[in-house]
Amino acid sequence: MIRLELLDETHLGYVDALLDDPDVLRFTRIPVPVPDGFARTWVDMYEQARRDGTREAFAAIDADGAFAGLALAPEIDQEGRQLELGYIVSPGMRGRGIGSAILRALTAWAFEEVGAQRIFLLISVGNEPSLRVAERCGYVKEGVMRSLHLKQGIRGDATLWSRLPTDPGPDA
Repeated sequence: MIRLELLDETHLGYVDALLDDPDVLRFTRIPVPVPDGFARTWVDMYEQARRDGTREAFAAIDADGAFAGLALAPEIDQEGRQLELGYIVSPGMRGRGIGSAILRALTAWAFEEVGAQRIFLLISVGNEPSLRVAERCGYVKEGVMRSLHLKQGIRGDATLWSRLPTDPGPDA
């Protein structure tokens, strides 16, 4: 069971810890090297975007009250009712279904609270655990977007996954 709570300054220490994880840096768009004060800047950016409805971020909290990771909507197109979602699982929580729980909760929020008509994920082709999470959560792989992101001088491919409110759920 995962509970989502709005990301704010009380979560800065957890975000800072995530920025020390090599997999988080490898598979996200977080700049490398991580700039000083990035966690604060990132949280502030999401808090500002929350006010204008263009982004949202949540801390994912497990049943014991422990920080389990982040649930993110880095792009919200309110007029088009389309969102990009993302998730980061804390290193100590990996391999226990937390990623799937985070994405299921975030997907439910997007459909029920935001009224999304299309949700999409961009996942690095090398991020096998995240690819499995997307599939387990009922997302449909649309294809590979070649040379999508530039990070540390290297262009990377990403898979595009989507869910529509009419798609069968993950348990179908």
